[in-house]
Formats: sequence, structure tokens, C-alpha cells
Amino acid sequence: MTQFIWIILTASCMTAQVTSERISNADREPGNWMTYSGNYQGWRHSALDQINRENAGHLKVKWVYQMPTTIFVETTPLVADGVMYVTEPPSNVVALDPATGRQFWRYRRELPPKINVCCGQVNRGVALLGDRVFIGTVDAHLVSLDAKTGAVLWDVTVADYKTGHSITVAPLAVKDMIVCGISGGEYGVRGFLDAYDAKTGKRRWRFWTIPEPGQAGSETWPHGSAAWKTGGAPTWVTGSFDPEQNLLIWGTGNPSPDWNGDSRPGDNLYSDSAIALDADTGTLKWHFQFVPHDVHDWDAVQVPVLVDDEWNGQRRKLVYWAHRNGFAYVLDRQTGQFLRGGAFATQTWAKGLDVNGKPIKLPNTDPSAEGTYIFPGVQGATNWYSPSYSPQTKLFYLAAWENKSVYRKGEQQYSPGNRYIGSVPLIDLPDDPGTGAIRALNPKTGERVWEYKLLTKPWAGVLSTAGKLVFGGSDEGYFFALDAETGKEMWRMNTGGIIRANPVTFMSEGKQTVAVAAGSGIFAFELTQ
Repeated sequence: MTQFIWIILTASCMTAQVTSERISNADREPGNWMTYSGNYQGWRHSALDQINRENAGHLKVKWVYQMPTTIFVETTPLVADGVMYVTEPPSNVVALDPATGRQFWRYRRELPPKINVCCGQVNRGVALLGDRVFIGTVDAHLVSLDAKTGAVLWDVTVADYKTGHSITVAPLAVKDMIVCGISGGEYGVRGFLDAYDAKTGKRRWRFWTIPEPGQAGSETWPHGSAAWKTGGAPTWVTGSFDPEQNLLIWGTGNPSPDWNGDSRPGDNLYSDSAIALDADTGTLKWHFQFVPHDVHDWDAVQVPVLVDDEWNGQRRKLVYWAHRNGFAYVLDRQTGQFLRGGAFATQTWAKGLDVNGKPIKLPNTDPSAEGTYIFPGVQGATNWYSPSYSPQTKLFYLAAWENKSVYRKGEQQYSPGNRYIGSVPLIDLPDDPGTGAIRALNPKTGERVWEYKLLTKPWAGVLSTAGKLVFGGSDEGYFFALDAETGKEMWRMNTGGIIRANPVTFMSEGKQTVAVAAGSGIFAFELTQ
């Protein structure tokens, strides 16, 4: 079922030994990028400053690794102890020399001939723990690989791919566990978040994102109905971890069916929510629902950004969250209490947020048979691509969309393994395709500090660095560096391929390198001499 090809590693490229403690103290090792967001807090910020505002204009391509695929490459490379690990769609893993792009080994997964996945058979990355690499596959398996050779150490079935389950998320290594989410909200799955023993592959716990009858939250689903069994709320983007509180904070996706909520009256917990779970047991500690009874497909699958800072004169543990619905939120990380919220992009569906953060919906904004025009569009004002937070500027950076869609309501009967969406909206309007931007927000006030406009809607995440730079990408293939304080363009280059991934930075042979997936390749950049 699987194949792996390996090449003997040189002494300078030994197996990574990545511990949860090392990830917890990632700021001490800015030369590595050991987890999806760079640190557990979801900052996607690097303390490296060799590349900075003064010299960014001298960046050049160091190497390119091309993948034999026509699928969008959405991987976030991980770099630890002289080895880079990337995923190649649909469910392969490659280990590279970060100095040259030379391949050390490649794991290739044999897949069933037909797998139903909402939005392409993509994969967003791996997790590292100890001397192992972990990948979730589109046929809903979690696989442990030897970091030195790519050999399979264990392979467990997470769910049945035939019923629409898949894994596109990058797993998260926490303590001695691998936490893994699930995709399939467009196929009527019942969402969950899992934790597995990293050594054995045995499942430690599962948190169902839709409660069964009698459990807390089940009252938000219709009584006597089986809607909860097909209610969606998947967990398809990597969350964050607070080691001090032992809290996993993760986002959940849309309820099913997407655009027709008639079969599921109620708020539909815990869809479109931030959930905070005890990392050891999976027990729910708090939740915050951004969109009760969502009928616009506005998943809460953005990466939570965890920050400790002053709030109204008191030191607070905060969560910054720019949501697909067009509002940016600040929550208390200990309780889930709503602290502040406001629009960061055009939205026409809500008057605002009430004192508890619940949206005050405007009339006639739900999908209709004839079609309802609403900002933001189906893909949202932002989506799965990662934001960034800089502790230097204390600004929150994100890729934002200005777009609208025509939301149409239709009928849909549930059939296992088939789409369960309740109609198909007109996502991109031919006469008004929308635009995009990189925006810097003051998270405490919601103020837009600066904006870097883009011709089309970006699908690439952003990266901030101590060199006072913000890196981002565009669908036109441009990779660019902006001044973190002003948004001024400091450098850009066209890679020749669409960028739909998150950039990272690391040290290699004494030089800071920035890498990003573009088209079907991984591009690495460094300064000229």
C-alpha cells in the first residue's frame, strides 16, 4: 500500500529529536520551524532578523524543489536539526536538505481510486515529535514515519473515507500525543478532534464537535431528529496550544447541510466555534460560537492566536481571531469570554455584535431560492491561510478578501459519501470577482493600521519577523516582503506559480532562509552576498 525511497543522510543531517518542550520554547530556537505555526501560540512569527527592511531587496532564489503533482501545494514546511519536511499532495511526505533542496527520502502513499474531498486532495503539513514524522491522509489515516528513512512505523484508521471523511490538516504534536482534526463538512460527517499516542498510534481521546442527545449542547439541535449525526462541524485547520493552562484551542467548521438550515433548527453547537479542550482528556473547558445556526458556510477554521497582554489595565490571557464572517474577535483564553469584536472587511449580513459577541443579524440575509447577495462571499473575508502576530509591533497581520456571493437555498437529502450542502451558491461573480489585501490590525481596537492591496483574492498566509518584515503571496505568483510597521513593499518576485500556502523562515549554514510553496514547488530564498 505504501512506498518509501531513502538516501543515507550525511552526518550533518541527522534525525530530528523534537520534543514538546522544545516546541513550547520555540522562541529559543528561531533557526528551526518545528510546528505548523512556528510556535504553539499560533503567532507565525520569527525572531530572526538577518533578513530585514534594509536588505530585503537583495533576496534571491536559493533553490527550488519541484513536485510531480498538479494539485495545489498547501504545505507548511517544517525544519528541525538540519532537515526540512514537506507534504506533497495528495498524501506524500518528502525530507529535504534545507541548504540545497536535495531529497533525502520520500514516502509515497497508495490511495483508493475514488476519494471525495470538498476542495481538492490537498495536505497542509506534518507534525514532528521525537524521531518521527506524522501525516494525516486524504483517505482518513494517521501515519507515523521514521524521520531518518521515511519508513512506516504505524498506520491507523481515523475514520471511513467512504462516508466523506478525509484529513487535510497538519497534525499538532502536544506532550506525547499527536492531535489530528478531520475534514468532511460538505459530506455530512459528524466532526471530531482526536489525540493519539505518538509511540503506539492508540487513540487517547476523541471530542465530538456535535454532542449526542443528552449531552451539553445537544439542545441546540432539533429534538428527536438525527440531524446531529450528519451535522458537520469538522476540524480541518491546525489549532493552538497553551501549555500553562494545558488547553488545546481549535476551530470548528460549518454545520451540514451548508446553505439550508431547515433540517437543523437551533444554534447547532459546536459548529463555527472556538473550542478549548483539556489536552490530557479532551474534556471541553469552554467554547465560543462565532456564527450560531450558520447558513453561509463560514467555518471557524482560522488559526487561534494566543497572546498574554494588558487588557483594560489588567494582564489577561487573550485569543485573537479574525473570522471568515468578516469580524475580528478578542476572547479571554481562560474562560472564552468575549472582550471585543468588529468588522475587518466589508460585511452586509449583521448590524454588529452584541455585548456577548453574538451577531445581530440583519433581515433577508439568509440564502433564498432566488439568491441573496451578501458580503463576505462563501470563501469568507479570510479563510484557512494563517495570520501572524508580531510581539515587536503588537500588530495582527492577515490576508483579507473583499468579495460577495449569491447565496442560494435548495433541497438536499443525506446520502453517505455524497455532498450534503443544500444548494450551490454563485461563489465568484463574473462581473465582480472581488479583491484582496494584506492588512495590519491593532487587535485591541480593531483599527486598520495599514493595507497592502492585491489585484485578486489571496490564498496565502503571512509570516512576520524580527527584521520588521511581513511576507505574503498572491494567486498571481508573487512572493513579497512588506515593512511590518507601514506595509510598504520592500521586495517581490514572481515565482511562476500560484501561492496557496504559508511561508516559513529558518537558519541554514549560518544564513536566514525564507521558504514557501508556489505552484508545484518549494522555493527557498536567501540574501545575495
